[in-house]
Amino acid sequence: MRRRKQRTPMAAIDEINVTPLLDLTFLLLIAFMITMPLMEYGTSVNPPEMNGDALPEDNFVTVEVTKDNTYVIDKEVVSSEELSKRLRTLADKTPKPSVLVRGDGQQTYEGVLNLLKLVRNSGFKDAVLVTQAEGN
Repeated sequence: MRRRKQRTPMAAIDEINVTPLLDLTFLLLIAFMITMPLMEYGTSVNPPEMNGDALPEDNFVTVEVTKDNTYVIDKEVVSSEELSKRLRTLADKTPKPSVLVRGDGQQTYEGVLNLLKLVRNSGFKDAVLVTQAEGN
């Protein structure tokens, strides 16, 4: 008598073909690798207008960077070296004045950060970013 091999429920698990699952996994991986860089650079950011604290009324100096990377301190156009010298002189004063930093709306983020770095390297630890009030 010949015995037939009986199938158990565990035998079905041994025969699952995983090749289609791997193909799908690699396809999704490739699709995400291609689309993620496009999604990162395709987002536009429009910073909101903001109402902040009132600006100081006395003992402050205004430093600006225009859209063509020109530095202005208290309405006088200066080079970056001259701006740094003047800020160092002001940093030695007692009491130390507040620094109000203004960046043109068309200036790049990097341009404003470079101005903030110049202010910090001149001896000022705090600077106030001036924004346009809401509704103006």
